[in-house]
Amino acid sequence: MGLFSCPMTRPLVIFIGSLLAASTALATTYVRIEKDGTKTYSDRPLPGGHPVDIQPAQTYSAPAPSPSTSSSRPREEQDLMAAANFRYECALSPRADETFQNPETVTLSVALTPALRAGDTVNFSMDGSQVPNENAPTSASLSFPDRGTHTATVRVVDRYGKTVCDASTTFHVQRTGLNSPSRPVTPRPRPPNPPRPTPH
Repeated sequence: MGLFSCPMTRPLVIFIGSLLAASTALATTYVRIEKDGTKTYSDRPLPGGHPVDIQPAQTYSAPAPSPSTSSSRPREEQDLMAAANFRYECALSPRADETFQNPETVTLSVALTPALRAGDTVNFSMDGSQVPNENAPTSASLSFPDRGTHTATVRVVDRYGKTVCDASTTFHVQRTGLNSPSRPVTPRPRPPNPPRPTPH
C-alpha cells in the first residue's frame, strides 16, 4: 500500500512548524563523558550518560534611541542660547569721511538689521561724549558741531548688558573763519566825495 499524500495548506504548514519548534525547545539533552574526556551530546538517552539542562540563549535588545539634545532642551534654554548668540548688522551715518560745510546740525543715525528689539538700548557718542537720543531711539542730533574732524560711535546693548552692535565713523566739519581764504570779501564802502566849494 503506497503512502497517502495530500496538498498542505499554508496555515497548516505554519502550525506544524510551530509544533516542531516547540518540541525542539522542550526536548531533553543528554551528555556522556568519553574516556578521552570529550563529551557526547544527544537528544536521546545515552548509555552511561545523564540529562543536562540547557539554558535558553540570551537575547539582547538595544535601548531605544534617546531624543536629540536640541529637541530635549526646554524652550526657555533654547531661547537663552539664541539670545546669547544674537547680533545686529548695523551701519552708522554720517558715512566715513563725509564733510559738512557750516552745518547747523549733524544727525547721527544707525540702521539695524533686524529692527530694534524691545528692551535693547542704543547709545550714541561723539569724541567720547555721550549724545542724547531721547526723541528717536536710533538717531541723535548734534547742534552746531565744532570745526574739525570728529569720531562718532554707536553701541547697542541688550537687556542683559551684552553689546549686540557697535560701529564708528569719522566726519569733518568746515566753518568759514574771518581769516579763511574761502570767506567772501565784502568791499568797504567808499567815502562820499567832499562837497565842491561854491564860487562867491
